[in-house]
Amino acid sequence: MFFAIIFVCTRISQITTLIPVMGMLAWFINVFVANNALTPDSILILFITSVLALAWAVFTLFSYHRSSANALFVAVIDMAIFGTLIAAVYQLRGIDGADCTDGTSLSRVWTARVVVPDLGWSVVKPCAMLKACWAFSIMNVVFFFTTAVAAFNHGGRFVVDDGRLRAPSTTYHHSSRHSHRHRSHSGGSRHGTNRSPHSHSRRVYV
Repeated sequence: MFFAIIFVCTRISQITTLIPVMGMLAWFINVFVANNALTPDSILILFITSVLALAWAVFTLFSYHRSSANALFVAVIDMAIFGTLIAAVYQLRGIDGADCTDGTSLSRVWTARVVVPDLGWSVVKPCAMLKACWAFSIMNVVFFFTTAVAAFNHGGRFVVDDGRLRAPSTTYHHSSRHSHRHRSHSGGSRHGTNRSPHSHSRRVYV
């Protein structure tokens, strides 16, 4: 129950913050394509990562009944997204020092920070959008680490028994009942064996 609350709530937070990131970065890519300019690597990497992370978050949220059974696999994928988001945030780290209220052109403001082609656009809107994407991405670094740890802890409570996934408590009770029946059967056999010599041993006196 505790795993379900953490997993579902964090997944909803991931989806809520990743949708704006994907939308704003798609706007950037559309501008670059319309101006026949190459998309900067920092923007492209974060866009691809956000799309994959959003698709994974939506899939695992709506297939929660399977996600809880495959918790270890979910933890591995979440950790992979966690690491990729860290790399994407690092690539876009230059936006942190950009002044989005400066009235100068975009390329001069982001010199040696975020390499963006000079398309003659105003600095305020794109700079603010990229800063928001960067902040949301940092939030998702924390979110995916949380779901990865929660899924790993939940998956660690399961063991494989006879090819099926069982909780340790279920396996323990099953093994205990099996051992109890085995002991009862063995005890009965021994009791019967001990009793049989007395029942069949009769002396014949001539």
